[in-house]
Amino acid sequence: MTALAGALAAFGTLLATGTAALAAGADLGQAAQQATNWHAIVMFVIFVAGTLGITYWAAKRTKTAADFYAAGGGITGFQNGLAIAGDYMSAASFLGISALVYGSGYDGLIFSVGWLVGWPIILFLIAERLRNLGKYTFADVATYRLSRTPVRSFAATGALVVVIFYLIGQMVGAGQLIKLLFGMEYIYAVIIVGALMMIYVTFGGMVATTWVQIIKAALLLSGATVIAFGVMFQFNFSFEQLFARAIEVHPKHQAIMSPGTLVSNPIDAVSLGMAQMFGTAGLPHILMRFFTVPDAREARKSVFYATGFIGYFYILTFIIGFGAICLVATNPAYLDIVKGGLNLRGGNNMAAIHLSHAIGGDLFLGFISAVAFATILAVVSGLTLAGASAISHDLYASVFMHGKTTEGKEVTVSRYASLGLGVIAVLLGIVFEKQNVAFIVALTFSVAASANFPVLVLSMFWSGLTTRGAVIGGAIGLVSSVVLVVLSKTVWVQSFGYAEPIFPFAYPAIFSMPAAFFFTWLFSVLDNSPRAAKERAAFEAQSIRSETGLGAEGAAAH
Repeated sequence: MTALAGALAAFGTLLATGTAALAAGADLGQAAQQATNWHAIVMFVIFVAGTLGITYWAAKRTKTAADFYAAGGGITGFQNGLAIAGDYMSAASFLGISALVYGSGYDGLIFSVGWLVGWPIILFLIAERLRNLGKYTFADVATYRLSRTPVRSFAATGALVVVIFYLIGQMVGAGQLIKLLFGMEYIYAVIIVGALMMIYVTFGGMVATTWVQIIKAALLLSGATVIAFGVMFQFNFSFEQLFARAIEVHPKHQAIMSPGTLVSNPIDAVSLGMAQMFGTAGLPHILMRFFTVPDAREARKSVFYATGFIGYFYILTFIIGFGAICLVATNPAYLDIVKGGLNLRGGNNMAAIHLSHAIGGDLFLGFISAVAFATILAVVSGLTLAGASAISHDLYASVFMHGKTTEGKEVTVSRYASLGLGVIAVLLGIVFEKQNVAFIVALTFSVAASANFPVLVLSMFWSGLTTRGAVIGGAIGLVSSVVLVVLSKTVWVQSFGYAEPIFPFAYPAIFSMPAAFFFTWLFSVLDNSPRAAKERAAFEAQSIRSETGLGAEGAAAH
């Protein structure tokens, strides 16, 4: 996750551009290469060896399209919940939210809360209906009663835009993170991530990707728990003592317990919240996970467990951020003497990493560094599989071949698509190395909220939706969200170098998402074609299946 957890702007400007940067994904900025961290490298090699073993095991079980795309529908609700949490808990969330709390205190939680509250929407509105109506991708749901070719073409385009931009952010984040933590050259880090990602997805499919996510989530939750436990142990498990000490040593003192320092503009605040809440429900790699469980009941359980794990994780990042104020900011060994103040060696994104050293020494520092890298590796695997599925299942099998192909050919196309996406991700990661890509995941969440989410939710709940409305309205949401992000300060000023932004706000969702809903409604209402009449009449049968599960895809037999 994940992801649309967030990336960070360049280390030197993190606190000045905190909100735009963190919402944007995995951009860790230009990190200074550090000395080789052999503890981290050894632990990461152990993780890779274990997950490659899982991939070999998964490859022998991956025989059909259902196995490749959805693990044969045989993942339990608990396992899938942990895997979803693994998709969502990104390294940038772990390092970035901790860094924002370290710099701004209580206000850093705006991102934790924003991303978490998206899950009740998925739980109550989407999870069961998605599992009952779909097969491998969310386009299966949108095309249940709508025309296959135009809607799948639009859905695949939206999914690929989200996946590719998200992949760029994750690859740049991987390179900068490893340069910072492992002492490895940027280009080698990007190539290693890309190669491992291609192996996991190409050979193991969803089975391997799921278990990589489960292991990574368990490691990240365990590591964060140990850090938080170590912090609380220092303060006799008293939040009062922890906060009192933080207020005492932080330059902002009492102000760190007040909100409003990161997002002061109410339009930006609402728009950011909309992107976080509704963008989550439109991320293709998250939606794919609901097809890996046997039925709607397990899909609902998946969201229940995922919400618990993710909520617990974000609580830990809050403790870690305040712990860093108390234990890292007061230790000169971790501070950047040249820059002074709260600035840390390696940048403020190192708050959680330095805290792990303060709690557990070199060995624990190596473990947390390896987990941070493994986190990015797991997230890019899920993204790659989602992108490959859009290419093979939605475009190749349904649009180009009109359903006249075999499962074997479809899976083969998906494997080649995985390799192609891996190569593209590596090349773009190298090209964007020196760029501030803080806008990238902000763009993905805005696109997901403005294009994918409106079409998905209206296809499930509104009988009046037509193919014309879905395609035109979704396309307007897609294009407007991209254009407004490009015209915003994050790209127009910080990346292109212009003096003033054309679009005055940081986040476009408050404008692009309502536009998508409005034009989808408008062009559906105005559509009086014979095809539209049939699509409206088919809603009742869709509604019965979505609520009862009669006729839904079952788990594959093994």
